[in-house]
Amino acid sequence: MSIRPLTAATVTAALTLLTAAPATAATTTLADSYGMTTDRFFATSAAFVGLAAMIVGGWAVVRAGSPLRSLIAIGAGTVAAIVGAIGVVTADGGPGTGNGIVGAGIAIFFGVLAIVLGVRARTHH
Repeated sequence: MSIRPLTAATVTAALTLLTAAPATAATTTLADSYGMTTDRFFATSAAFVGLAAMIVGGWAVVRAGSPLRSLIAIGAGTVAAIVGAIGVVTADGGPGTGNGIVGAGIAIFFGVLAIVLGVRARTHH
């Protein structure tokens, strides 16, 4: 058995430990902002609700049938748009700060589109 792999692993570990930058408050805060914050959670949830409402609204437009689909699209789209608007208004910073502003904007877009599809399905059937 050769000792070369063990030597290479030891040297690599030593160099990694010696050249690693110490964690500072700035790197800790930056790393924390990439996690799932409460604001991001609500904005992402609203975006998924808006996406689901948009799919149901598209389904209601394409397939004539139960008016319940259009009502679901309108109601869920309204919820997504309102939660997204609250997220945009209360955000303290821009994208990448953990405030959920990107998800909130997406929620507004999907929500409004779901409302439009739901209304179109109700008026054309």
